[in-house]
Amino acid sequence: MKKVSILLCLLCITFMAALAQEPAIMFSNKPGWHKIGEVKADFKMENESIAVMGKDKFKSILLKVTDAPINIANIEVIYESGDKEDFDVKNEMKPNSETRVIDLKSPNQEIKKVVFTYKTLPNSQADKAHVELYGLK
Repeated sequence: MKKVSILLCLLCITFMAALAQEPAIMFSNKPGWHKIGEVKADFKMENESIAVMGKDKFKSILLKVTDAPINIANIEVIYESGDKEDFDVKNEMKPNSETRVIDLKSPNQEIKKVVFTYKTLPNSQADKAHVELYGLK
């Protein structure tokens, strides 16, 4: 009985974590930069992901950071086809800064999600970084 209870608790935690990350839905195919999605880096894990749905083909991406400093180590773009692209960023970012523009090698593929790995940076108020993902069409 104890094993069943533990299994049910783990399933609930997994389900709640999946619900906490709302997918970003793109409706526009207009040229230019578009905000794809956003997430609070809660510093409980060392990676966050933003799922992308809809008109999700982009030439380039970048991350913008507000609220608190964060050290972005790398970004992984996962396409609907299962293909992946990894980009070393290694960028210590202050609030109100952004990564360099990252040109995608497969701009004709639909993006399924973007995962970024980060390290926490100390700040006096224990603020959480707000990270926005932008894409260029």
